[in-house]
This record gives sequence, structure tokens and C-alpha cells, in this order.
Amino acid sequence: MPAWAADPIDGAATAWILTSTALVLFMTLPGLALFYGGLVRAKNVLSVLMQCFYIAAVVSLLWLIAGYSLAFGQGNAWIGDLSRAMLAVVGRGTPSGAIPESLFFAFQMTFAIITPALVVGGFAERMKFSSMLLFSSLWLFMVYVPVTHWVWGGGWLQQMGLYDFAGGTVVHITAGVASLIAALVLGPRRGFPDTPIMPHNLTMTVAGAGMLWVGWFGFNGGSALAADGSAAMALLVTHISAAAGVVAWSAVEWWCFGKPSVLGAATGMVAGLGTITPASGYVGPGGALVIGLLAGGVCFVATQMTKRMLRIDDSLDVFPVHGVGGMMGTLLAGVFSATTLGVFSGFGFAEGIGSMAAQVKVQVIGVVAVVVFTAGITWVLLKLVDLMIGLRVSEEDEVQGLDITLHEERGYDLL
Repeated sequence: MPAWAADPIDGAATAWILTSTALVLFMTLPGLALFYGGLVRAKNVLSVLMQCFYIAAVVSLLWLIAGYSLAFGQGNAWIGDLSRAMLAVVGRGTPSGAIPESLFFAFQMTFAIITPALVVGGFAERMKFSSMLLFSSLWLFMVYVPVTHWVWGGGWLQQMGLYDFAGGTVVHITAGVASLIAALVLGPRRGFPDTPIMPHNLTMTVAGAGMLWVGWFGFNGGSALAADGSAAMALLVTHISAAAGVVAWSAVEWWCFGKPSVLGAATGMVAGLGTITPASGYVGPGGALVIGLLAGGVCFVATQMTKRMLRIDDSLDVFPVHGVGGMMGTLLAGVFSATTLGVFSGFGFAEGIGSMAAQVKVQVIGVVAVVVFTAGITWVLLKLVDLMIGLRVSEEDEVQGLDITLHEERGYDLL
């Protein structure tokens, strides 16, 4: 009888990544949609939900057509090729490591979905729906896809040895920097900063935040691409950092303003999650605790500086939470990476101070490169879209609300 080759597909890994894929999509729909929807005013809630839903749909199609291939095709150090466009060479049993490549495609697709959806928070309540669609589509190919190839697809940053386990550079820095540039290009919402612009439904926001917390286990734990100790540790440190972010943000807010807010607790959680993301596969519980505490405190200060000192209307604090958190987490991945947990539960520096310094240098190069590239390309794309179809709704439409003016619907009709 012929000797049949062993099936390279691992059932346990496949089952876990199937679950993780669903969890990461759950982060966008409904998690991020509800989180963002509650933070805007009632007259704009449907517009934000619509943006998140449509980004999920459009990005899925673009990822199939060419995005995945350009991100993970062989290509060169800067961009992939089109050998996997429309999954042309991928069959039902084609492996990608220990899982089917179709599953790897789907898992990475959920990351491609949530990243431009995060950017929505930078221009919420004032960008045209058509402009959002065009910008998000162009941004996916011009920013997200190249950076993904650099970091995870065999590109130059991966070759340098950059530590980014689950998307500190690929997701959080790109989304945060793009949001900041969008806020600067579009300008503030009418009335900002003199008129308070308050969230209309914090219950919705906290519900969305809880979904993000749960979904992030798939985001970071799934990035191990296996059902093993690495996935388990990534899940654990993700939770520790999120919890520490809640406590740290609330503590600083309590000390500064006399009361801890529900919104602050939810935002601190997101800060802790975003900051641990790049380091989640490299640190232990002790490192995660420090990273989460720093995330809550530093991102709180960054939020206050952005709005109060710099007077930038990054509507839903994407840059100070995701951008700053992603940068800090990417740098700290080089500091707290632990080859063994040791008695300090993962505080320890990988191979000593010399190794740590060399790794931090790589991390700094990665952060600077992604920030500069994202900022420059995002600015060009926004100016291009503005030239083609205009970016911002009219003042009258902004006053009336985007739900009615763009979609002819209301989020609430209780009369």
C-alpha cells in the first residue's frame, strides 16, 4: 500500500482559529459599532452603525479580490504579489501552517475590517457617507495592506525582527494616526470645543465595550495560530492588561476630577487592550500588569492633551487611545519580552540588557516608519477624496444630523 502523507491540518488549531475569527468579527459587529454608536449624539447614531456595517461588507470583498494577496503574497520587502487574488490557488485543503489557508484568510480579513472601522472615530458626525466609503477603500490598499505585508507578510520589518504579535503597528498605530490626520484635515465638529458634545447613550457604549473585551481574546489569543500555551498566555495577559487599564484610568480620573466615570472605565479597558496587543505573545502576567497600568495612565493624559491643550476634535479619542497605546505597547514589547516567565512572572528582560536594547531599537524603527508612512499617505488620500467628491457634510446637514440627511432614518422614534 502507498504511504499516505500525514494531514498537515491540525484539528485543535483549526477549531480555535474558527472561534477566534468569529470573536474578532464580533468586535466590529456589534462591539465597536455599539461602542462608537453610544458615544455620538442621538442624531448621528445610525450613521456610525451604518459606517461600521458597510466597512465590514466592502472590506471583505476588497480583501478577497486583491487585499489578502497583496498583504500575504510572496512579492518583495514592500508589497505582496497577486498570486492569491480571489484565492485562485487556494483549495479546501490548502494549508497555511497548521490551519487551512481559507481560515487564515478569514482570520486576517477580520483584522482588515476592524482597522478602518476604528478610523471612523476620528471623523464621526461630519464626513459624507460616500466619502467615507471611498477613503476607507483606498486606505485599505494604500496603508493597511502595505503595513501588514511589512510586519506579517514577510516584509522588511518582519525580516528585521519586529515584535508585533497581534497588531500594535498594523492595527492600532495605523488607525490612530489616520484618525488624527482625519480630524486635522476635516476640522472640528460645529461647536467644539466651546460647546460640550456628550455621548447620547453610555449604556450602549458599555455594552459594546464588554463585547470588545470578550472579542479581544480571539484578537490576541488567535494570533498564536495554534491551540497551545502561547495562545493561553496571550489570552491571560490580554485580560490582565485590560483590567489594569480600567483601574489605572479610573484612578487618575478620580484623582483629577473627583469622580470615576463609567466612560473612563470603558475607555481605560480599551487602552489596556490596545496597548497589550503587540506584546501579548511575548510577555508574561507581570509585564502585562505594568503595561496595562501604564496604558490607563498615559492614554488618559494623552486624551486630555489632545482635546484640552491641542484642541483637536478626534471625536472618539482614537489617536490618544489606540495610536498612543499602540506605540507604547510596541515599544514595551521589546522591554518586557520574556523567554521564560521566571520568579517575576514575566517582568524579566528577554536575554539581558544588551538584547533588550537591540530589540527596542527595532521596535523604534517600526513605530517611526509606520507613523510617518500612515500620516503621509492618509493626508494625501483625504485631500484626493476631498478634491473628487468632497469630504465634509454641509453645516446645515451637520446641525440636523447625519441619520436624517444621509440615510433618511432616525435611531430613535419614541413619540
